[in-house]
Amino acid sequence: MEAKAVAKYIRISPQKVRKIVGAIKGEPVEAGLNMLKFMPQKSAGIVEKVLRSAIANADQNQDLDIDSLVVRNIIVDQGPMLKRFRARARGRGTRILKRTSHITVIVAEGLTK
Repeated sequence: MEAKAVAKYIRISPQKVRKIVGAIKGEPVEAGLNMLKFMPQKSAGIVEKVLRSAIANADQNQDLDIDSLVVRNIIVDQGPMLKRFRARARGRGTRILKRTSHITVIVAEGLTK
C-alpha cells in the first residue's frame, strides 16, 4: 500500500525543488525528514511539509506502519506561470515568468532503494 500528498501551485521554480528531491528519494521517512530539516533551501521546507502530509495520510487512511514507511517517489511538475512585465531601456518592456510547481510525494511500506 502507498499513500500520497500533493501540493499544487507552489510559488517556486520546479528546477529549484528538483535540486533537493534526489537526496531523499528511496530513504526512510525519518531520515528524509531529518535531511530536509537541516537543508538551507526554501524548497526543503516546502517538501518537508508535503512529506509530513503524506505520512499523516498513510497513518489516517491506510493504517500503514509509520516506522516502516519509505519515500517511494517525489514528482515535481511545472504549474502555470504568472506573466509579468518590467520596464527596460529605450521604452521597451521585458516579460518576467514567475514559475509555479506541483509537488507530489508518494510514501509506501517496504525496502529502501
